[in-house]
Amino acid sequence: MATTSKNKEEVRQEQVENNVSKFEQFYNNYKKILWGVIIAIIVVWLGVIAYQRYVYQPKCDEAQEQTFPAENNFRNGEYELALNGDGNVLGFAEIIDTYGTKSGKAVYFYAGVCELQLGNYEEAISYLKKYKGKEPILAARALSNIGDAYVGLGDYKEAAAAFKKAAGKADNSYAAAYLVKEGLALEQLGEKAAALECYKTVKDKYPQSIEAYDIDRYISAVEE
Repeated sequence: MATTSKNKEEVRQEQVENNVSKFEQFYNNYKKILWGVIIAIIVVWLGVIAYQRYVYQPKCDEAQEQTFPAENNFRNGEYELALNGDGNVLGFAEIIDTYGTKSGKAVYFYAGVCELQLGNYEEAISYLKKYKGKEPILAARALSNIGDAYVGLGDYKEAAAAFKKAAGKADNSYAAAYLVKEGLALEQLGEKAAALECYKTVKDKYPQSIEAYDIDRYISAVEE
């Protein structure tokens, strides 16, 4: 038994030595390539860090500073100025062209709402569809604004679809307003049964919403 254990130990030792020998041989044959790859990875990694710290982040900070005047103009209802600037401050359109999403995802939302308020419906849809924010209330509002733009274009089918998505994403008291808008768009399409379903959802699911206080009028109109 002792001899067998010794033989097994010798076999394991030989395997270890063979593996070490193979590794040494591999390393000696390819050490220039291996070190070249390692150095290349380090250089790329340092380059990424340098870009983030000295190029990308300063651009983001600069972009954020540029958005402050545009956001202030937006809050004041000066949509033309907020969108296009005045030569002294940038508007959202130029901020997007210059910085893209470095200024934040919300710039597409702001630009889309500005275009909507100015009656430029196709441009509004284009901007709002590029908004990729994850915050549910703002994302739902963007979809509702897309629906408003389609209403402005007379495309009630696309409008109803956008309002439906907005109501599903909001899933709170804001959803009641989107459901009413969906119902009105469906009425324009002659789909009274579907519109009635929207209005009844407002009455049953969101009885405390502002829209619910007047929802019976909408229900009566489509039930006639």
